[in-house]
Amino acid sequence: MTDLPPWRRPPRDHFPGVPAWSMPVSVVPQEPFAVSPLAEVTREWAWGDADGSGVRVCVLDSGVDADHPLVGGLDRAMDVVKGEDGELVVTPTEPGDPAGHGTACASVIRAIAPAVSLTSVRVLSGGGHGSGAALLAGLTWAIDEGFDVINMSLSTTKPAFRDALRDLSDAAYFRRCVIVASAHNMPVHSYPWPFASVISVASHDSPSPMTYYYNPSPPVEFYARGVRVPVAGPGGRRLLSTGNSFATPHIAGICALILSKHRALTPFQLKSVLYLAAENVAVPEGGARVD
Repeated sequence: MTDLPPWRRPPRDHFPGVPAWSMPVSVVPQEPFAVSPLAEVTREWAWGDADGSGVRVCVLDSGVDADHPLVGGLDRAMDVVKGEDGELVVTPTEPGDPAGHGTACASVIRAIAPAVSLTSVRVLSGGGHGSGAALLAGLTWAIDEGFDVINMSLSTTKPAFRDALRDLSDAAYFRRCVIVASAHNMPVHSYPWPFASVISVASHDSPSPMTYYYNPSPPVEFYARGVRVPVAGPGGRRLLSTGNSFATPHIAGICALILSKHRALTPFQLKSVLYLAAENVAVPEGGARVD
């Protein structure tokens, strides 16, 4: 028996292919498992008094300016580069953000959940563009590292990367790495936000950072603040930015708050808590309604 929780252990050698009925329950001892009950889910139950402590969030983007006062430091900064053999590798780098996009997203997460541990993985260039291969390499690394929440305020429109991104999203789901992904700002097909194993986010124009809505007509599942959002800008400045990119870290931050308070939640349970605490679902007295 290992001290690692089940979802952080290496995959079994025989996976997949072992049906549940073949488990020798008389030989393999069953271990106790903590469960977070979901009864009477309210916002107070979900994240009351939480600050994100103990939760590791990865910002997969253009890098992060760790010295910006709205970011307040990073745990790690990584970059996706070509190795000596030409293959892409994820390696430590000096914190920085040539595009400013990742810094803006990180500042929103920090504003929502000030005590989270933030890590930056740069997969975009100074122009805000990147390759699908770099995106896959960075996401693979983040999942292997076991981050609790991965913020992806980006997507690819290239179908060639769709299946690999879906496989990675499913792998993250079963390892309890919650991927919060931004819907495309334009009506085009892009990935990975439409996948069921991620939490997809688009924008609303309410000024409240904690106001979000459940969308009963997915694939976009939630709407969060994304219009004139106060974010970190270049040179320590503050800007107002608009787009789904800045709605997504609001939900990532709220996920961090919930996980900070309820560490045993699975991604499935976490998404259920988000639904029950959404502005158009939760009721002030607690409980939930279906309109």
